[in-house]
Amino acid sequence: MKRFLAVGAAAVGGYALWQAVRPKYDFRGKNVLITGGSRGLGLVLGRELAGRGANLAVCGRDMDELQAAVGDLLNYNTRVVGVRCDVTDRDAVKRFVAAARREIGPCDVLVNNAGIIGVGPLETQTVADFEASLNTHLYAALYTTLEVLPDMKARGAGRIVNVSSIGGKVAIPHMLSYSVGKFALVGLSAGLRAELSRHGVVVTTVCPGLMRTGSHLHAEFKGRHEEEYRWFALGDSVPGFSMSAESAARRVADACARGDAEVVLSLPAKLAVALQGVFPGLTSTVLGLVNHHVLPEPGGVGTERVKGRDSRGKTPEAVTTLTDRAADRNNEHHAGVPSVG
Repeated sequence: MKRFLAVGAAAVGGYALWQAVRPKYDFRGKNVLITGGSRGLGLVLGRELAGRGANLAVCGRDMDELQAAVGDLLNYNTRVVGVRCDVTDRDAVKRFVAAARREIGPCDVLVNNAGIIGVGPLETQTVADFEASLNTHLYAALYTTLEVLPDMKARGAGRIVNVSSIGGKVAIPHMLSYSVGKFALVGLSAGLRAELSRHGVVVTTVCPGLMRTGSHLHAEFKGRHEEEYRWFALGDSVPGFSMSAESAARRVADACARGDAEVVLSLPAKLAVALQGVFPGLTSTVLGLVNHHVLPEPGGVGTERVKGRDSRGKTPEAVTTLTDRAADRNNEHHAGVPSVG
């Protein structure tokens, strides 16, 4: 037993030393593609990577958002291209990657960041909600990955970052369709890392907890939508419980540079994942109690979707100040065609 523990300790120590001394990936001059890069975390990631010297290709569905994002990113004195793209459409993804290759060169780093957020009890969720989540979180990431892989394999090098969520590690009540898509992305990402390592392609899975990106305005709420908005936006705004998008972006870029397999962002998210891993039954019980005693009952608008910006109701703006300010910084106020990301 002592020998087993000694070998285990030596292995852990050796791995930690290797992590500390191995060379970090240099983003200078690299071509980075970011889906959902026109606002929110995607835009903040673009700023972070542009600041590290990367060339950028970003996509989104809303042209006004996209043009504003490109103008923002050009301030970092790097090459930037913006392409209107619905990432759930494989042909559109092919056109996005082709445009990026033509304008800035073959993809060195792919960041699959596009996402949609739906909130409401199971009674308000439809099969279409689950399909939309899987199309956006799973299939869109698969489409982009398959499209950039030939160039990465030919070079024998590349980085892929898949932005999942704490909701892809712990199933959150009233966000079930979202969690299903994010759980699927975690599985895809882990499998890709194992299969692509022999080609020199490094895949990193990112699972953020609550972040102050301004996404509460674009999230879609069902049922008693004003009450659903209240708990979601409040959680997004509380310091210590949520983290800033800028801090998250730095952590994501660092994880990609190190080649980490997985990174869970924020202490509350790490604690939730640890509790789920060690005590899954207890976690399920606690979440069930939260669902029964804290979260809103079904009712209201039922299966109708209402944007966060239209669900504020009686929620005082004072309690969402931090995430509202993030929305101002991160291009979240456009109200045209909703973009994915």
